[in-house]
Amino acid sequence: MLIDFFYTLRSAKLPVSVKEYLVLLEAVKEGVVGPESDGAYSMDDFYFLSRTALVKDEKHYDKFDRAFSAYFKGVEMLADFTKDIPLEWLRKNLELELSPEERAKIEKMGWDELMETLKKRFEEQKERHEGGSKMIGTGGTSPFGAYGVNPQGIRIGQDKSRNKSAVKVWDQRAYKDYDDTQELGTRNIKIALRRLRKFAREGAADELDLDDTIRSTAANAGWLDIKMVPERHNNVKVLLLMDVGGTMDEHIHRVEEMFSAAKAEFKHLEFYYFHNCVYDFMWKNNRRRFSEKFPTWDIIRKYNKDYKLIFVGDATMSPYEILQPGGSVEYNNEEAGAEWMQRLTNAFPKFAWINPEPQGVWQYRQSISVMQQLVNHRMYPLTIKGLEEAMRLLTK
Repeated sequence: MLIDFFYTLRSAKLPVSVKEYLVLLEAVKEGVVGPESDGAYSMDDFYFLSRTALVKDEKHYDKFDRAFSAYFKGVEMLADFTKDIPLEWLRKNLELELSPEERAKIEKMGWDELMETLKKRFEEQKERHEGGSKMIGTGGTSPFGAYGVNPQGIRIGQDKSRNKSAVKVWDQRAYKDYDDTQELGTRNIKIALRRLRKFAREGAADELDLDDTIRSTAANAGWLDIKMVPERHNNVKVLLLMDVGGTMDEHIHRVEEMFSAAKAEFKHLEFYYFHNCVYDFMWKNNRRRFSEKFPTWDIIRKYNKDYKLIFVGDATMSPYEILQPGGSVEYNNEEAGAEWMQRLTNAFPKFAWINPEPQGVWQYRQSISVMQQLVNHRMYPLTIKGLEEAMRLLTK
């Protein structure tokens, strides 16, 4: 029982012992996780039980998540929906590829129609579908399912984004914190960020002022007259808000370099994570993003206008995620992301957006155009020149 799962974890270099595996089997046997009221077993409950029994160190959570996902073929924790989708419906047999002309012929639904149609499909569908244009399935042009093609749909049971066109993602995903100790290649980024540094003399007078000491000694007929001044400290304050997960996975290395450089250059640096667009809460630890939330209103009230606000994200998402209440791919946000963007930029007048996506593709992404308007076109590429321009703007 579950022996293949055990070997999958071992193959992923997880330090899982036979004793821990036997503990998991005993927990399953004793009914620690059992069927819900409708008779279906919760993959979510089994995920947490197996992680608790088998993983003894948080640093291995990401490896475990990937191995768990690989073994159960994308059937991770389900979020914000009440029904389980049978695994058989989501079995991957093919991955649909269409030409640009064929893609253009597929019509997309509006937001309300998309959500209402999904409810109807749950009521109608009784079996697996593949290659179709209507039901929940795989390898087709339906707006519901995986490994197919649709200009605007709900991605279900697919391990990663393929066409970057989903307006909702059924599976709850685990994100990793950015590594702030990354040093390789950060030197030029540090130099670019130094344009924002602002020094002031603070504290006790415990640093020798050589020029003033020479002048005072000369004026005092050669008698030594030592002059001291307070040390110079970089007193610039930065609030860094970083997009994480999804399409940002393609930019992890470069964002980590920037994050590491920022922590080295700015003494007063505060950071938070968000996914795709800012909504009513953010977080500091991606493993606990649902249990340790920081309300955006509290962040706005906590930091004053002295802070320079820097967003880091590719702004690549469905426009609904910015403009539509309930548009978040992860939960039903009561207010549109655009509302929160406006509140943040009003609270922190000196702000900029750093985008790791190549600037040449910005014009082809509708969501990037929308976000550019919301930040008054203060969007800069994550390049040395882009960072220098952004820092120059923030110093004005």
